[in-house]
Amino acid sequence: MQEKIKEISSRIHELRELSEISSEEMANYLNIPVETYQQYDTGEVDIPASILFEIAQFLKVDMTLLLTGEEPRMHIFTVTRKDKGPTVERREAYKYQNLAPNFIHKKAETFIVEVEAGSTDANNPMNSHPGQEFDLVLEGTLKVKIHDNEIVLEEGDSIYFDSSYGHGMEALGDKPAKFLAMIV
Repeated sequence: MQEKIKEISSRIHELRELSEISSEEMANYLNIPVETYQQYDTGEVDIPASILFEIAQFLKVDMTLLLTGEEPRMHIFTVTRKDKGPTVERREAYKYQNLAPNFIHKKAETFIVEVEAGSTDANNPMNSHPGQEFDLVLEGTLKVKIHDNEIVLEEGDSIYFDSSYGHGMEALGDKPAKFLAMIV
């Protein structure tokens, strides 16, 4: 996983420099300390998915380019077969599968997200990113925290929220939780 982190960081670093954006400007845009951004930029620490989403927006590139190094090319439709989308383990307890990596100029990012069983608040920090998010639970039970609220979702339940508020997910019980996430 460390090698993947370094590859993603290297792509971000190169795109940032080609765009003549300083580390300070990027950190300011992301509303994080420069030191934290520099750790992301060098691959010292993993980059949260919400930060990757914001970096892609700021650099005006598709998130797929940051994750895989490949530009999406499809503009009419794209098909992603079951379990065949590129998978990224962004944090210890989370695994993201991109569902539309090859579609160019997407208006939203779609993922299947799996949260490991036994994940706790301690290893699931709150994230925030611009826009809105829709989550539909496909398997398991998911505790969703948004701002000062906690909501428990069962299979088939969904939630739509303003993702600029801090939010995090936790799998309840002894099974992982899997959900469809759409970030707009």
